[in-house]
Amino acid sequence: MGWWQIGTDTLAGSSFVLSPLAETVASLKTLHLAVATHPGERAWLDRHLPAYRERLAAEPVDALLVRASFSPTWNADFLTPTPRGDRERSFEEEVEAVRATEPADAVDQLAVSVGGPVPEPLRSARDLPERLADVLGWVWRETVLPEWARRRRVLEADVMARTALLSRGGWAAALDELCPGKMRWLGDGRLQVNTRDYPPRSVDRGRLLLVPVTPATGWVSWEETERYAIVYPCAGVLADAAGPAVPQALGALLGTARAGVLVRLGSPLSTSQLVALTGQGLGSVGRHLKVLLDAGLVRRGRAGRSVLYEWTEAGAVLVAAQRGDPRPGAPRGGGRSL
Repeated sequence: MGWWQIGTDTLAGSSFVLSPLAETVASLKTLHLAVATHPGERAWLDRHLPAYRERLAAEPVDALLVRASFSPTWNADFLTPTPRGDRERSFEEEVEAVRATEPADAVDQLAVSVGGPVPEPLRSARDLPERLADVLGWVWRETVLPEWARRRRVLEADVMARTALLSRGGWAAALDELCPGKMRWLGDGRLQVNTRDYPPRSVDRGRLLLVPVTPATGWVSWEETERYAIVYPCAGVLADAAGPAVPQALGALLGTARAGVLVRLGSPLSTSQLVALTGQGLGSVGRHLKVLLDAGLVRRGRAGRSVLYEWTEAGAVLVAAQRGDPRPGAPRGGGRSL
């Protein structure tokens, strides 16, 4: 397994960061694999995959470059630059790190992702970083930017939920839940970042950045000893634009709108996040939450300035029973191996 030895100062300085470029790279990987993990992603692929394939068919070198940049175990480094983390940057600012790569370095990095000699015409090309930046720019403009406002709300909701988990259970609990089954806190300052057979890495200086993306994929990256990033998939309940399915019987019992609020509260969410995710008005969400609170199905607590709502044990049991889930409160969703 691949694990990092994380120093206490690095862990203390860890933070969540939103990255339009990481979201775009994850979306490019989804287009490349053409595999959907939930109905919302399937609808997104149906809308954009034909134009993406047409774009690559017109530029065969770009198509070869994308294939070479992704592998099951490694991404070409210049495809996934580590976010800076000092402030949120625009896509245009972030993608400059891709363009700034030296062409010779890009070929060397492709050799790692390919796992052997880089095929022609990539090996002799002098504009690979510019080409990859242009492909990413197309994916951003055509497939991510039109719905970036919604995706951003989903990402913010995920960060809020994980921050609440951090406040309750500490870093071990928060890191264990980033990618269940793939990433976990091992103790003694060791974090398993994937299940691959990679040598350990000492992360005793610099910053550790946790970067959510809505597609079900993830990776790790680092910028020498200054910054380390773990890009992880949002919880499945948040990543699906349509939201989790409301069981018919639960909808009949509570009303479809109220049940739609309840099923989303497996992860702590604020009222404003529920408004964004359900499309219901603020007043309606507030009324539904009051009924659910009075019924003992949800509870509320504070995380900084935010008031967050989540299932009580009774709420978790009710939702699990309606779904036929034998493990109430079990984590849902999840991503591919980091």
